Amino acid sequence: MRSELPKVLHRAGGRPLVEHVVRACQKLKPAQLLAVVGHHAEEVGAVVSVLGAQTIVQQPQRGTGHALQVARRSIRSRSKIAIVVPGDAPLLRTETLAALLNTHRRGEAAATILSAELDDPTDYGRIIRDSEGRVQAIVEEKNATAEQRAIREVNSSIYCFTLEKLWPCLHALRPDNSHHELYLTDAISFLRLRNERVLAEISSDSREILGCNTRTQLAEVDGIFRARKAGELMDGGTTIYLPQTVAIDPEVTSGTDTVIEPAVQLLGNTRIGSRCKIGAGSILIDARIDDDAVIGPHSILESCRVAAKAVVGPFARLRKGADIRAGAHIGNFVEVKNTVVHEGAKANHLTYLGDASIGRETNVGAGTITCNYDGVAKHPTLIGERTFIGSDTTLVAPIRIGSGAYIGAGSTITENVPADALAIARGRQTTKPGWARAKRAEQKKNAQKRPKAVSKKRKKPKIQRPAKRSRR
Repeated sequence: MRSELPKVLHRAGGRPLVEHVVRACQKLKPAQLLAVVGHHAEEVGAVVSVLGAQTIVQQPQRGTGHALQVARRSIRSRSKIAIVVPGDAPLLRTETLAALLNTHRRGEAAATILSAELDDPTDYGRIIRDSEGRVQAIVEEKNATAEQRAIREVNSSIYCFTLEKLWPCLHALRPDNSHHELYLTDAISFLRLRNERVLAEISSDSREILGCNTRTQLAEVDGIFRARKAGELMDGGTTIYLPQTVAIDPEVTSGTDTVIEPAVQLLGNTRIGSRCKIGAGSILIDARIDDDAVIGPHSILESCRVAAKAVVGPFARLRKGADIRAGAHIGNFVEVKNTVVHEGAKANHLTYLGDASIGRETNVGAGTITCNYDGVAKHPTLIGERTFIGSDTTLVAPIRIGSGAYIGAGSTITENVPADALAIARGRQTTKPGWARAKRAEQKKNAQKRPKAVSKKRKKPKIQRPAKRSRR
């Protein structure tokens, strides 16, 4: 990955790769969920521990077979079956693991391999079956014959083992390879040598075995996750235009008849109601949008709520704690932070509302700002119902504006305003009739009195030539 971040902590589909794997395993309700960690063990362990996995440190790291040897110390003695999965196979689904386990139990196998059929099996180990369909061997590509390379069924490195039959083979592993590591695939060979039954369950979706070893593969996997999630919402009644341009995290929900336009990002725990419209290019993070609300194009909403039939945007920003109540309007280039905008209130243009409460049916004019920070602490601005705030008003908090009050445009308000009052705080206008006409006449008269400048010819500078040098 060419990264300082551990591979399994790179994100695809809104989660770290290893989190997808752990979540798929969780739903099987295993008696134990163990995560063998090595590289950046503390960072990886912090992610999987939150999900209920017990971490086991593999140090030094001597291959996949060695990882299972290390894990054996923590596996309960009464455990009979173990499923082993790599931490970088995020597309793996619980249904596929359940099918693998079912095949293993029904076939009374010592080991069952999850396999997949690929159009291009290059670089994968091939599954070689015997006449009865059981696995005879796993042959790596570098060791395969031309006939074996033509086989499309490949090993996914996802296994189900009967432990009492695995342990003797695991003990017999030897580091007879260029990396001097213990490989779990060699345990399959030992099981076959002991004439144990080894089966393979072919995945219904070959993409599930995809790992992430490069940034290109990471992007491919992320695209698959996004397509899956978009399909899930569309199946539930949401319209998504150009779904290939929309990024939706796994926890997002959306109601029926909601429309999501192109290039939208719905992230975190965003919840969207029914009959909403999310405009093109908007980003919603942990936002709650109630029924019939409209989010205009290119708006950014984070950790906020928009109630039913409210309108936000375009080009609006709702920051943490913004609470836009039913029927309220937040217009273009308006920023709201930690503020309640009550029912029917409007702030339609170029406004900042921070640490405030805006009463019902109040109109906030263009260019209004709440000065909520004094350099040390934040202070509230409280505006009553049906209040009119004129354009280009500055409200210096802490301050209270009573219901029904009017604030004259261009005012800087520093004191409380009682209900139904008019407050104006600006310099008094002075108008002088005819002043501009007299000024122009004076300028014209002065220009006529000025003497014209006489142009003088510039003399060419004399060029001083160097004296002739004597030939003597």
